[in-house]
Amino acid sequence: MSRAVSFREAATLVAKREFGQRIRERSFFISLLITLGIIAVVVLLPRFSDFGSDSYDVALVGDSSSLEEAVSRQASIADDEVSVRLVPDVAEAEQAVRDGDIDAYVDGDTVVVDQSLDESLRAVLENAYSQVEGARALESAGIDPAEVTAALTSATLQTVTLDPDADEREARGAIAFFGTIVLFGQLITYSMWVAMGVVEEKSSRVVEVILATIPARALLAGKIIGIGLLGLVQLALIGGLGLVLASALGAVELSGPMIMPVVTALAWFVLGFAAYASLSAAAAARISRQEDLQNVTTPVNTLMMVSYFGAFYVFINQDSPVAGVLSIVPPFSALIMPLRMARGDAAGWEVGLAVGLMLALIAVLVVLGARVYEGAVLRMGAKVSLKDAWAARRRVSS
Repeated sequence: MSRAVSFREAATLVAKREFGQRIRERSFFISLLITLGIIAVVVLLPRFSDFGSDSYDVALVGDSSSLEEAVSRQASIADDEVSVRLVPDVAEAEQAVRDGDIDAYVDGDTVVVDQSLDESLRAVLENAYSQVEGARALESAGIDPAEVTAALTSATLQTVTLDPDADEREARGAIAFFGTIVLFGQLITYSMWVAMGVVEEKSSRVVEVILATIPARALLAGKIIGIGLLGLVQLALIGGLGLVLASALGAVELSGPMIMPVVTALAWFVLGFAAYASLSAAAAARISRQEDLQNVTTPVNTLMMVSYFGAFYVFINQDSPVAGVLSIVPPFSALIMPLRMARGDAAGWEVGLAVGLMLALIAVLVVLGARVYEGAVLRMGAKVSLKDAWAARRRVSS
């Protein structure tokens, strides 16, 4: 007589089956490619656009070489890109403005535009004009403009940065924020996969055959572990390839501090998935049709959406006391704490408390979810209420 399969062995067998089956599905590779494509667009877009600085085309009428140099200097100071061309007459410059070839042209003390003058460009042109006309006024008064400029620029302020790691922390925070977006997508996708798998096995009555040989809790644990490992693998691939791509394009430096946000996201995915997948599985066990899945999983998905918007709030209001609270309280901490950890804003005790509370919540949800799952997964037909599922499991246990 063959020996009974232990809980650990049964859960391992189910996990291997789920992982092997799901990794061969086309949807896994499609979602991976789509996510990598989004990352590539985010990294490449700033390199092929004018994001980060304004770009303008300006024409100067007549002999305006001194004004051209002044405009270039002022544009550099303002961190704007201003392309300057010299045109021989007003008619040509006006036609270029009407055709949209240039944004404005300067004729003497007049700036001509088609409709309106951008404030940034206005500041550049006015400062350049004031500089040139000021130099002419000094020359007319018999004063050497070069000597005046040397006297005004002889003393400079030295900048001392109290937070030399500010730029690095901002970069880590940006990586973590994008990682939070990906993390949310992984949590909601793979939690739904767990729910769909539960309904699929129940509607096809395969679950009745499986539960004849292994306990319901082993089936639930194996399903969550197997699909969770697949999600972790995909998240690691996305994070790793995203960092390599960003490093190759010079967007980030591939170093330990820049890798940590990805590692942190992986760790919090494990914690967040364990909580949300337990809830999703319990909710899905109450129905027998895929058509009802959206209805029963809405509360779980809503909770994830609230956490997602909470992450946006924390990213914008990083110093808010609310940010500290949300990053500790589960299940919000799964999406919010990685942001604060990446920036170095979370103290060690906050991280420890967030992890401890999350583990405690997972322990409670696993027990409650397993009980509802066991009480409802074999009941076909109409949706099983939580009360009936709980009572059915109690009768079985007694």
